[in-house]
Amino acid sequence: MARYRGPKGKIARRFKEPIFGPSKALDRRKYGPGQHGRGRKKISDYAVQLQEKQKAKYTYGVLEKQFRNTFDKAAKKKGVTGEVFLQMLESRLDNTVFRMGFAPTRRAARQLVSHKHVMVNGVVTNIASCMLKPGDEVTIREKSRNIELVNQNLGRGPRFSWLEVHADQHRGVFLNNPNREEIPETINEQLIVELYSK
Repeated sequence: MARYRGPKGKIARRFKEPIFGPSKALDRRKYGPGQHGRGRKKISDYAVQLQEKQKAKYTYGVLEKQFRNTFDKAAKKKGVTGEVFLQMLESRLDNTVFRMGFAPTRRAARQLVSHKHVMVNGVVTNIASCMLKPGDEVTIREKSRNIELVNQNLGRGPRFSWLEVHADQHRGVFLNNPNREEIPETINEQLIVELYSK
């Protein structure tokens, strides 16, 4: 199970956005990390595209190979490739658990899934990259409902139109794939499409 385990503050400073949630490092130093963090004003088109891809990877907690495979699958589907790609990332099980408010971060959601606390359609699922389909029901297991992390988060946070959440029952339904306007991430998916189209 591969994932990024390095310093979160450095990543937030690199993209000048709180990728992993509120960042004290970004609040203190609003410039990039390293000796060239304050310099290098001019960057190439390729660098802009690469930066957008890296931002999306860190946001959704996916490493390069899986990210590229997901993009290739999105490119084969009907519709606008960039939008379909983001819909596929949003339909991942770990992301859905996070969006439903069962975990405070995507990292915590991934851990809940990998430790077998989550069921999909009544079946225990420990694969964070599992793609949900419209109508799939996500539930916290009966014996996992007293976990403090889950109960602290229940009912808090924003609601999303493509998810139906019943916090009192520790369950939610993935209603449909979200439209691009509904996805709150500040990712320019067109730059990722251009990068991979070279």
